Amino acid sequence: MRRDELPDHFTIPDGFTLARSRGKFTNHNGPVFTATAPGDLRSGLFVLDRHCNSMGILHGGMASAFADRALAVAVWDALGAPSVTLKLTLHFLESVRLHSWVEAWPTVHAADQGVVQVSAEIRLDGQRLAARADATFRQVRAGKK
Repeated sequence: MRRDELPDHFTIPDGFTLARSRGKFTNHNGPVFTATAPGDLRSGLFVLDRHCNSMGILHGGMASAFADRALAVAVWDALGAPSVTLKLTLHFLESVRLHSWVEAWPTVHAADQGVVQVSAEIRLDGQRLAARADATFRQVRAGKK
């Protein structure tokens, strides 16, 4: 999805730009935005109708996909290599409504032998904590030929 496909009244917060996706899944489910400052690993998302359940609240599966992508960005930054998710846990603390702006604030806690422990706070408008994600990633090993 491109920026021009968002409703006109959506204003991308300062310091964010449309992310270049690493895959068709994110392109289909986005758009996702990324922070522009060096070292700032935050990701952002406007909650659109297709991201919501029947109650107009961010679907747990979409929240998980958004968190997983944001965590993977932090793991890439730590390893400089692709990785896969071994475990992902989300703790929902507040409902996220249609048209909300959410940000993922990832932190890498440990990286040892290609295994990375990472977490992210999912914040409404970059402020209120709406969810917390905890994950373990493993660096992708080159396959044998």
